[in-house]
Amino acid sequence: MRFASFNIAFHGIGPEQVEDAEEFPAVLAAIAPRLEGRTVLAHNAAFDVSVIRNTCDHYGLTYPEFDYLCTVKLAQISWPEFASHKLNNVCAELGVAFRHHDAAEDAFACASVALAAAQMHQAADCRALADASRLTPGRIWRDGYTPCSNAGTRPRRPRGG
Repeated sequence: MRFASFNIAFHGIGPEQVEDAEEFPAVLAAIAPRLEGRTVLAHNAAFDVSVIRNTCDHYGLTYPEFDYLCTVKLAQISWPEFASHKLNNVCAELGVAFRHHDAAEDAFACASVALAAAQMHQAADCRALADASRLTPGRIWRDGYTPCSNAGTRPRRPRGG
């Protein structure tokens, strides 16, 4: 595996943290069944979904299929008065403490943002939250993806597009 010093500095993940980890195809095989048919939350979901797509393309793997909501977009809709909608800033505004760029902490923070928005919009689940906030969920599937959008539905993009 190759590691860029910029990425190590940014994420704090170096060779020693992943030396015993499975390669992506094995990880995807393990998590894809847990994703399919569900709605996934991610802060700046466009980035995370692009990593999944590009890594699947690199390995010649089929994309997993799931819907997703972007909590950046959700925060922008729900709290337009916030000076910034980066995860650490939104959490600070909401009183949620977390350590940035730690996977478990980031997941907890992202869920906390979604739960705060759900409470504000009186939404009982992800679909109701998307409807109440007028956020169009994104979708990734075998042959392409549709980005999450707060500007209405965008056209579908074919694989590699």
